[in-house]
Amino acid sequence: MPRDYRTLRDPNAEYTMRNLSAEKMDLTAERAPGPRDVEITDVQTTMVDGNFPWTLVRVYTDAGVVGTGEAYWGAGVPELIDRMVPFLRGENPLDIDRLYEHLIQKMSGEGSIEGVTVTAIAGVETALHDLAGKVLQVPAYQLLGGKYRDETRVYCDCHTEAEADAEACAEEAERVVEQLGYDALKFDLDVPSGFEKDRANRHLRPGEIRHKADIVERVTERVRDRADVAFDCHWSFSTGSAKRLAAALEEYDVWWLEDPVPPENLDVQREVTDSTLTPIAAGENRYRVTEHRRLLETQAVDIVAPDLPKVGGMRETRKIADVANQYYVPVAMHNVASPVATMASAHVGAAIPNALAVEFHSYELDWWGDIVEEQVIEDGYIQVPERPGLGVTLDLDDVAEHMVEGETLFDEE
Repeated sequence: MPRDYRTLRDPNAEYTMRNLSAEKMDLTAERAPGPRDVEITDVQTTMVDGNFPWTLVRVYTDAGVVGTGEAYWGAGVPELIDRMVPFLRGENPLDIDRLYEHLIQKMSGEGSIEGVTVTAIAGVETALHDLAGKVLQVPAYQLLGGKYRDETRVYCDCHTEAEADAEACAEEAERVVEQLGYDALKFDLDVPSGFEKDRANRHLRPGEIRHKADIVERVTERVRDRADVAFDCHWSFSTGSAKRLAAALEEYDVWWLEDPVPPENLDVQREVTDSTLTPIAAGENRYRVTEHRRLLETQAVDIVAPDLPKVGGMRETRKIADVANQYYVPVAMHNVASPVATMASAHVGAAIPNALAVEFHSYELDWWGDIVEEQVIEDGYIQVPERPGLGVTLDLDDVAEHMVEGETLFDEE
């Protein structure tokens, strides 16, 4: 481009280009302190006694900025995170991908391919997103590439005192829609029917299938177009029984049928999915993008359901969504977490094109939202915050009130 033409378009262009060139040439010039100078000093955990024992994670820095995350519940998670602290001290918290892979490699002896070690790493990774967002003064979704939507839909996992009673389920569905404002629900189908002979063999007798179909019919007819309704089987049934159950539900407005068979055999998972028009969802018990890639490449699901604080964290969930998008598969994030990981899932839900909804499993726990200062869920949706990081602030007094017995509160630096 001729210099005079550039200058005509922007009178400051020549001056700006000249100064930028000078700065590039002066490689020894002192640089002002910035984000690259921040170092991790410590990582701490505490467990909150919710409807699950939520493991909260905090990453501390020498700049006084603290990031908060959450790992999926499970025995041994805090101990595994303690093992990781020496691998993180002195590192820059902005290098999220590098630190994630660093922990995967360092923790390989503890089984970082899948399972509880991945869960522990996920808690740190989520805290790093909160921390990096605060250092850079951007919301966490921006670290994932920006957003497709301003709010993330939430589906409410519903329960009744008589879960096996179809009418009780229908009444609860109507209450949750009308009084709590949700337009997306889920109910369990692996509930006693009175027709069981041997639950260990995973076989469903005809009466059991009729009973489950009755729950689906009553619930979906009660809410009709006011809400989408999914149904969860928790990996309970044999191949043939799962296929018969899915076929029996085809005439109803089922959002999806979740985990009808155990998770280990992908060939069976694909066979069940191929056999029915009922949408099939799975993924909660799969770890990292590698395992979900196999689930998607074999087209074994209609909907993929990773659990963010279990699967590996925010970027790993984003990677799964990217693979799913290549197969035109939507993402419904499983979630049984506190407000911290729930908000992390909402940020991912904002940043991916194929987000369907995020689960909320604690609507019966009246203090669920008290451990953070901000309101998280409103009328069945999460407004994705524009505040730096995850956009939620722990209320440490409430955290202390609900800690698991024997736990200690974070040692604030």
